[in-house]
Amino acid sequence: MSMENLPIQGPVFLIEVDRISPNPQQPRRDFNEEELKELAASIREFGILQPIIVTKIERETELGTAVDYQLIAGERRWRASKMAGMERIPAIIKNVSLDRDRLELAILENVQRANLSPIEAARAYAKLQDEFKLTQREIAARLGKSRESVANTMRLLSLPTQVQEAVAKGQVSESQGRLLLTVEDINQQNFLFEDILRNNLSVRELKTKIERNKQQQRQQTAEAAAPEPAVAAANPELDQIKKDLETALGTPVKLEQDGATGKLTITFYSPEELRGIVQKLL
Repeated sequence: MSMENLPIQGPVFLIEVDRISPNPQQPRRDFNEEELKELAASIREFGILQPIIVTKIERETELGTAVDYQLIAGERRWRASKMAGMERIPAIIKNVSLDRDRLELAILENVQRANLSPIEAARAYAKLQDEFKLTQREIAARLGKSRESVANTMRLLSLPTQVQEAVAKGQVSESQGRLLLTVEDINQQNFLFEDILRNNLSVRELKTKIERNKQQQRQQTAEAAAPEPAVAAANPELDQIKKDLETALGTPVKLEQDGATGKLTITFYSPEELRGIVQKLL
């Protein structure tokens, strides 16, 4: 059940927007300016349909005790209300004093609204795990997700910083990020990352390229372990033919010669690539 559909628990108060501060434990960092403007326009016309959730922050001053409020959930609505010029905003006041509880509520609010990027969610999960000692299973239970889903999202934090930023911006999908994690060679990982940005690769296309690279690496390892036939290695003309074929066909080629006879092996890694090779040959 999303937070929008949860029953309102407790009275709703109208609180001055300027007395409310964001939650420093809020996992969400990026707020789309255009989306905020659209929400502000909706608020001007229809008002706030769902109250935000805040907690009281009391502090001592020379004149006595001052009360301010800190957001637990609803930062987009609060920001849009300020943008719309509203002086007060409807809010439910929760008596939450622990950072852990505030963070959990903020994560629930954002994840259940599907507003967090995969990287923001991963960082929030890591914060719960590292600072508040929650297990992945406990995090999953609180969010209504599987442990595997939480673990897979957290694995994204093993990606290089530039790839994490691309995932956070939506330039690289979470599935593509997880596929990049399977590439052990850093240079190859960077090449594939640039390929995604440059050519807008789909998940399927990226997976095909990764599998192709792995097969090529296995083939090269096998060829290194088994020496080339002496005749082929000592025949410059045969070696040049091999290179010309690989250039023309765009795929690894193996030439073996035994006297006047021999064998030509052309490697392909997908049905699409096979059709392309056949077209070139014809």
